[in-house]
Amino acid sequence: MKFTSLFFLALSPLAVRVLADTVAFDQTYDVGSNSLNIVSCSNGDNGLEVFGFTDFASLPGFPLIGAAGAIEGFNSVNCGTCWELTFVNSKGTSKSINILGIDHAGAGTFNIALEAMNTLTNIQAVQLGRVNVTSKQVAASVCGLNI
Repeated sequence: MKFTSLFFLALSPLAVRVLADTVAFDQTYDVGSNSLNIVSCSNGDNGLEVFGFTDFASLPGFPLIGAAGAIEGFNSVNCGTCWELTFVNSKGTSKSINILGIDHAGAGTFNIALEAMNTLTNIQAVQLGRVNVTSKQVAASVCGLNI
């Protein structure tokens, strides 16, 4: 029994953390002309403007963008992280999308563009409001951010 526990403990750093979170939409993230200056990941050493991005439409993958609980606030080291969100509908069918984190959200939550949430929920974002998802951080390059 001790060997089994030690084996799993030794493997734990290799495991990918999958979290149970919630997702809602915020149409602020649907407006491509919105300046990055209105989000937590605008300027500063960890901001996205230092890489030449100016507005939401200039970001790779737009409108697959939004706020993530991992982004603690302005100039967070987690700015520009990429998150795979997986939603399972009432029929047990799952759908995943990748979201570029550009803003702060509460712990355990994501707020994403309506268009992104409609992609995730098969055009049911408005009807469903906030949904449960699993999330895992993936390489920023998965969201098209190669910095």
